[in-house]
Amino acid sequence: MLARLMLLGPPGAGKGTQAKRIVAETGLVHLSTGDILRDEVARATELGLSAKAVMDRGELVSDELIIGMIRGRIETASPGFLLDGFPRTIAQAEALEEITPLDFVINIQLSREEVVRRLTSRRVCRACVKIYNLHFEPPADEHTCDACGGELYQRDDDNEDVINKRYAVYDASTAPLIAFYRERGVLKDFDGAKGSDAIFAEVMAILRG
Repeated sequence: MLARLMLLGPPGAGKGTQAKRIVAETGLVHLSTGDILRDEVARATELGLSAKAVMDRGELVSDELIIGMIRGRIETASPGFLLDGFPRTIAQAEALEEITPLDFVINIQLSREEVVRRLTSRRVCRACVKIYNLHFEPPADEHTCDACGGELYQRDDDNEDVINKRYAVYDASTAPLIAFYRERGVLKDFDGAKGSDAIFAEVMAILRG
């Protein structure tokens, strides 16, 4: 499938889950700024240490850094790509327009209350990085990974204060992208409160025309 897609929605809306399923189904290249940044953090590079300090405060990494990373990956993506976590601001969206236009923007909508409930319940395996949720995808033991037996932990940015700040940053800086892409006729809205299977089915129906 030749397509240029983007996922939009607040933290905890299920963008990562949908991205993996869409990529597996379509063969598109998954371009996740979150994964790229977390890799830098895990390897404790200079970039990673700087990015971690910013993300732990619930703030956004600079446009210049993100755009530089994305440009090279878009230019080598074939047959198409799915952007996850970029753009986050109008300035980033305008910069992306200069690189390439988008075919569809998948907008997953979710309330602040549900975002807080979901993210404070998220746990990640230190060994294999598998993600669980204590509410709707719990491990057999809340401290141990079912897949590899590794220790499960809560990320620094998954506490309520940081989550509320991240949502406020999203609301102020990223939500205006909804109007930006609606004006261009590429925005498609999805109810994030639905199950991931229902959302995925709706997304694929649109992509397949």
